[in-house]
Amino acid sequence: MPQLTVALDMMGGDYGPPVTVPAAAQALSLLPHLKLILFGLEPELSPWLDRCKLLHHPRVSVCFTSQVVTNEQKPTHALRYGANSSMRKALDALANGEAAACVSAGNTGALMAMAIRVLNTVAGVDRPALITRLPQAGGGYALLLDVGANISCDAVTLARFGVMGEQAARHVLGICSPRIRLLNVGAEASKGSEAIRQAGQLLTAIPDLNYTGFIEGDGLFTGQADVIVCDGLVGNVALKTSEGVARMLLGLGERRGLLWKILSFWIKRRLSHLNPDQYNGASLIGLRGSVVKSHGSAGSPAFLNAILQAVAEIEHELPASIAHRFDTAPMDSHAR
Repeated sequence: MPQLTVALDMMGGDYGPPVTVPAAAQALSLLPHLKLILFGLEPELSPWLDRCKLLHHPRVSVCFTSQVVTNEQKPTHALRYGANSSMRKALDALANGEAAACVSAGNTGALMAMAIRVLNTVAGVDRPALITRLPQAGGGYALLLDVGANISCDAVTLARFGVMGEQAARHVLGICSPRIRLLNVGAEASKGSEAIRQAGQLLTAIPDLNYTGFIEGDGLFTGQADVIVCDGLVGNVALKTSEGVARMLLGLGERRGLLWKILSFWIKRRLSHLNPDQYNGASLIGLRGSVVKSHGSAGSPAFLNAILQAVAEIEHELPASIAHRFDTAPMDSHAR
């Protein structure tokens, strides 16, 4: 199998190297064909690289940077002053062809702004979207987008998200004819905002797209759709609420008492697939390259899953498939 190279921003997120370095080490042990380029501040990164035996690893390159993009930085400030940051250097490696994907747990707004500047979007796409997996009750996953990159969206943008999500479901999840739905306050055609209703009309008009109407919030995990489309505000609230409920249920065993222990054991066996760490990683799709955003609060197992997601996108050539879809069936022709 040919080697794949992924660029990692080792400083992003709430924890930085104590989380990202062990995750990188585990990814290398799981994937013999994986090479990593690690970017970060030497004083913080080097001790962890030494501890995890990555300083002289044959499949690891380390590039020390002089800056870090903090969670508090505004995207405009990061764009203007963050040229030597670990986030920007990881994206530069992707743009220069040194890496085939980039993973960061850093500031979402800054990552999106830098990625657009460095990589640009594919023809026909104005704004990339953050897309993530949702576990389904009957097994497998559905894809939800946008989950935070675009707070408000017009009808054309939502329809473009549907087309991009369809390609992700086809090429990453392996679904031949993904069912596309718009997240709405009701299933009836008259429900929702004007943008959502118009987006439904646009998606209906696109040839070879399996658009099946609206879906409500209680259907997110029931297997009714393969791709669920919404704006970034709604998607982020839905995702964070779902993760909070999952963590609450999976953490019941921390309470004292035999009954709670038994209940926790049963819940963890039945609901282990809902653990947010297992599906951590939201991809910025619509760019000319694979960029995966890990949760800022992610631990090492979750950051590992973000790396594995980046590898899957490389292997399935997702950016190229999205570009081809818009090239052969431009959204503009359906938006008029």
